[in-house]
Amino acid sequence: MERMIGIIGGSGLYEIDGLEDGRWQRVETPWGTPSDEIFTGRLGGVKMAFLPRHGRGHVHSPSDVPYRANIDALKRLGVTDIVSLSACGSFREEMKPGDFVIVDQFIDRTFARPKSFFGSGCVAHVSLAHPTCPRLSAAAFEAAEGVTVHMGGTYLAMEGPQFSTLAESRMYREVWGADVIGMTNMPEAKLAREAEICYASVAMVTDYDSWHPQHGEVDITEILATLEANTSAAKALVANLPARLTSAHTPCAHGCNTALDFAIMTAPDKRDPALLARLDAVAGRVLNR
Repeated sequence: MERMIGIIGGSGLYEIDGLEDGRWQRVETPWGTPSDEIFTGRLGGVKMAFLPRHGRGHVHSPSDVPYRANIDALKRLGVTDIVSLSACGSFREEMKPGDFVIVDQFIDRTFARPKSFFGSGCVAHVSLAHPTCPRLSAAAFEAAEGVTVHMGGTYLAMEGPQFSTLAESRMYREVWGADVIGMTNMPEAKLAREAEICYASVAMVTDYDSWHPQHGEVDITEILATLEANTSAAKALVANLPARLTSAHTPCAHGCNTALDFAIMTAPDKRDPALLARLDAVAGRVLNR
């Protein structure tokens, strides 16, 4: 099976450079229209697909991003590995603005967005104990250059679009032990697991949220300046990824590509045909066997 790397670009990253035979293409899904067209091509001999999470021009707020359509569209194109790039705030002094954090855990505090492809008519429960792929995360870590990268960290996903209160920021940091905070990696990581796609999260630190006594509340002008500085490092990471991953996609040693093997609970004769039709790309491997 040929590997295809999917890049989901967050705030500040709306395009990538250097793709051979690159073109924007529209992908329709049963879950609606993705955030934008998807830019596909080859980089270093490896197939790639780039999707700006908020759309070009930043038209989607975190709560309104069509997460299910985005993941379904990437799956339909043949994406086997997703590397998510997103801005975040930091709860740790050593995770400074401008640094990258390779996330390995999440605390999901979102509440206003659909979080699963499954539901009444076809119930499924995937394991999310380890929500990111260690192999893909290691490749992303190795691909980074010109920036300080922290391997491992817990990402607190908040609903937004407002930033945290001081009380929330202190609780997330001191009581819950989160390392960074953002608004977009959930339910994205959950949906990638349901779609049996390896997923890695690269969180780009832009600020110290509101807990830091020397930095005060979040300043959007400072965030934008840091995002601009991070863009070149993010593009370099993307450019270096193909060299860390072969063009052939082998089965994931951590089970990402077999997450649905024992997840579907609904008996075959009780499954809703309409929902099954919507699951053709996401779960066709197990539903059609």
